[in-house]
Amino acid sequence: MKVLQINSVCGVGSTGRIAAELHACLKENGDEGWIAYGRGEAGGFADAIRIGGTADTYAHVALTRFFDRHGFGSRQATRRFLENVQALSPDLVHLHNLHGYYLHVGELFDWLRRSRLPVVWTLHDCWAFTGHCAYFDAAGCEKWQTGCGRCPQKKAYPASFLMDRSAANYQDKKQIFTSLDTMALVAPSDWLAGLAGGSFLGKYPVRVIPNGIDLSVFKPTRGQVREKYGLGRDKLVLGVASVWEQRKGLSDFVELSKRLEPGYRIVLVGVTERQKAALPPAILGIPRTDDVQELAALYTAADVFVNPSREETMGMTTVEALACGTPAVVYDATAVPEAVDDTCGIVVKAGDIDALCRAVSEADFPEEACLRRAARYDKKERFGEYMELYRRLVSSDEGGKRT
Repeated sequence: MKVLQINSVCGVGSTGRIAAELHACLKENGDEGWIAYGRGEAGGFADAIRIGGTADTYAHVALTRFFDRHGFGSRQATRRFLENVQALSPDLVHLHNLHGYYLHVGELFDWLRRSRLPVVWTLHDCWAFTGHCAYFDAAGCEKWQTGCGRCPQKKAYPASFLMDRSAANYQDKKQIFTSLDTMALVAPSDWLAGLAGGSFLGKYPVRVIPNGIDLSVFKPTRGQVREKYGLGRDKLVLGVASVWEQRKGLSDFVELSKRLEPGYRIVLVGVTERQKAALPPAILGIPRTDDVQELAALYTAADVFVNPSREETMGMTTVEALACGTPAVVYDATAVPEAVDDTCGIVVKAGDIDALCRAVSEADFPEEACLRRAARYDKKERFGEYMELYRRLVSSDEGGKRT
């Protein structure tokens, strides 16, 4: 079996790591595959295929910034890529993030329709069924249900500073993304699966496969992080994000730091140097780390993990914390609450800092309960579901027949 994955990045970021680990799983099973990607470096990944180059990316960025046509640039780069793919002769195509300034979705789906290959599309956000944005919950926008237009998030990723083409984008994406006779959609959470099912993508079946984590890495890990960062015996309140955007709740942590009693210390991992300099003394900022052992040690050292994000398609950092035996406090927003239950965490109303403060002081759950909850996200089992799906589609007519 030969599987071609397509994603904006390869081996980095949450979606890039998922694609790389799925590829590794294929190889372990004796199968073949490639990851086609659009931006950054592949880190020496032998089976990576770059779509376009830096000039293509910048041209696509310009098309987005001025004309709000994200996903409709990189036409020639996409055509060159698809010509090369013909020689690979994959048995199945697995789509991930198609946004990211690197791909022309019309060209891709035209090729998929003609090839009649089985297609799996894992949705990592909401971009596939909106006219512009990747998330709309925090903005309270429901225009994705009626065709978009006059987008309230025009300047949010993928930002347009001039035109608003959200209505046209919506109609074009609807026509393109529903043009395949069959396609298997996957969502990492019930929340996202429900949204996809209620969108124009609802013509296709949506299956929930949570993102998996490596439980051999994210496990109770005793280290010297308290000594390293001078945390002493303070109760450690931990937050982790790859990028601390507003929707991730950075300002909520600042407010929380003003209300916690003495003896608590907030530590945020993933902040930029500018963000770190702006944090109040009660918050320790740590830059993003690729050292998973140190990250696991930080999770383990924490007394409670807090995820005040308002927009998540699953909440990987929450699961990683649970896997290290640390209870979690999360907001009741999007998919975040799905990661916890009442044996290992507390869910509070989004934006209620007083409730968040109380929950932090009350979040005392046994390590064993946290580990049991995290076991539901064992990557071996979750990726095994993907392998099963691949084989079923390749061996049947469900994904269509190649011409």
